[in-house]
Amino acid sequence: MEALEIPAKHKALVYDSPGNVSAKVEYVDTPRPGTGEVLVKLTHSGVCHSDMAIMTNRWTARIPPTPKGQIGGHEGVGEIVAFGPGADQISGLKLGSRVGIKYMYPGTFQQYAIAPAHYVTPIPDGVASDVAAPLLCAGLTVYSALRKAGAEPGDPVLISGSGGGLGHLALQIGSNGMGFRMMGIDMGDKEAISRECGAEVFFDLTKYGKGAEASLVDDVKAATGGRGVAAVIVCTGNNAAYAQALPLLRIGGTLVCVGIPEGAEVAFPNATPSQFIYTQAKIVGSSVGNRLEAIQLMEMAARGKVKTHFQLKKLEDANEVFELMDKNGLHGRVVLDLQA
Repeated sequence: MEALEIPAKHKALVYDSPGNVSAKVEYVDTPRPGTGEVLVKLTHSGVCHSDMAIMTNRWTARIPPTPKGQIGGHEGVGEIVAFGPGADQISGLKLGSRVGIKYMYPGTFQQYAIAPAHYVTPIPDGVASDVAAPLLCAGLTVYSALRKAGAEPGDPVLISGSGGGLGHLALQIGSNGMGFRMMGIDMGDKEAISRECGAEVFFDLTKYGKGAEASLVDDVKAATGGRGVAAVIVCTGNNAAYAQALPLLRIGGTLVCVGIPEGAEVAFPNATPSQFIYTQAKIVGSSVGNRLEAIQLMEMAARGKVKTHFQLKKLEDANEVFELMDKNGLHGRVVLDLQA
């Protein structure tokens, strides 16, 4: 394939007022790949809740403030249009290869982006680019988290935030790809997508307000033969979700921490030594996944075991998307069409 013409400038979505839900489309210089790098002409990028948290500086615990003008995004898919020195020696890559740029290499809310050649993820022919984009963070994150859950095929696994971008993929991966008995917990309006994606049992959060935590525990145990679930994967960045998760575990169960709460860090209110001694429970953290897991997930998607539920939007619609996300109004994922 002949080298494609590369423009001097291209469209990008920049954070123009960090600390607020605000971004604007600007034309920026198109970079040239350095040693071991590739230039990717991006066609699609998923929109992640972490993008909004970084834009608004809400992850105050361990993330430095976002500089004005930063380009967000970390779920980009496109084709290689240029190689830096030595990058064309990476096995399997060629001009026109369709690849993904994943977390932690942000900057995919733009039409062209640089990435290390050894880090990009090949996209199988059977997986459309708009479907693949959210798998690079949301899908990869929950796949890795499920692998850390310590559950066996047939075990009940509960997804907290089951109707969101991460949660709906976790349900599919757990049920279709790993053989778990999946359950979901979220707001009532997300029951339909949760069940469609594989939740055998759904718990409506609106029925378990303050003071009703015990009834949630009772209902989860009733759905699991009195034992509790083998694992809870907390996909939502909500301190209350973490507080309610531990009592839902069976003896020897695992709580996997995925969602990052906004604002100041809050300790688990019920994570006492005796709690862990008597229940033999475990808490593990999980952040994204590795390169091999990304390839495995794409192969799973190519076999039809997992498919992103998404809305396709233009880059210019990003502020509207973030505002809806801020209100917890999204079902599944949003993907930006970067060439529209």
